[in-house]
Amino acid sequence: QVQVVESGGGLVQPGGSLRLSCAASGSPFSIYVMGWYRQAPGKQRELVATINNSGRTTYADSVKGRFTISRDNVKNTVYLQMNSLKPEDTAVYYCKSVYTIPDEAGTYESDYWGQGTQVTVSS
Repeated sequence: QVQVVESGGGLVQPGGSLRLSCAASGSPFSIYVMGWYRQAPGKQRELVATINNSGRTTYADSVKGRFTISRDNVKNTVYLQMNSLKPEDTAVYYCKSVYTIPDEAGTYESDYWGQGTQVTVSS
């Protein structure tokens, strides 16, 4: 049973920082991509940042220069360092782990999501 568990959310003032962590466990297969997504009230879930097993990263334009994603492949853990936070960063932040699973045809990918952690930026 794969588990994806986020931590590190909370309340922070505008201009402050938070660090989110996400640990994936319970599968013998390798994780190809780990990423962070967020969903604000009344809005669709959106991509924040991703990192693959080679360290290649992608970021939403709205967080470039403020957020940094990193990963520990040994611990199957991904981090999101969030600096210069703005009220519009307020959302539930979700972690996704994409596993690469072998089968008789080659490989396929399987996604697993965490339950989310609330980030609130407010004075």
